[in-house]
Amino acid sequence: MMIREVKNELEMKTFGERIGALLIGGEIIELVGDVGSGKTTLAKGIAVGLGVKDNVQSPSFTINRVYNGRDNLLMSHYDFYRLGEAGIMSNELQEAVQNPESVSIVEWGEVVDGVLPVDRLSIKITSPTENTRELVLVSGGKSSESLLKELSQ
Repeated sequence: MMIREVKNELEMKTFGERIGALLIGGEIIELVGDVGSGKTTLAKGIAVGLGVKDNVQSPSFTINRVYNGRDNLLMSHYDFYRLGEAGIMSNELQEAVQNPESVSIVEWGEVVDGVLPVDRLSIKITSPTENTRELVLVSGGKSSESLLKELSQ
């Protein structure tokens, strides 16, 4: 487990860039937090670190957006906020999380908890003040533990 405080939106995005720069494909990152906590800002930073050139947008209404990144990696960004259950999206998500050339970022992952592998990096974002955010990063297996160790250096 790792705890990190970010003081503003720029720090959130910069931390995301650091995460994205470490990704090699096959990682699953679950973002947990209230509306407005900074999940999409963190995802935008991860995209920059992955070399995504497109403008990353919240997939709240589309459920999923896929972006091309460096080294032929794909970034699949999911947002299950508007769904009570994954339904047919669970098949698509299952394919993405099993693809070694894809990085899956999942917002509101509790909706698809049964589909997500245990080995994922879960980042819970809370708001102790209006501007600051506390990020609690927890790994669920070998791959995510390795990523977490690199982030803590």
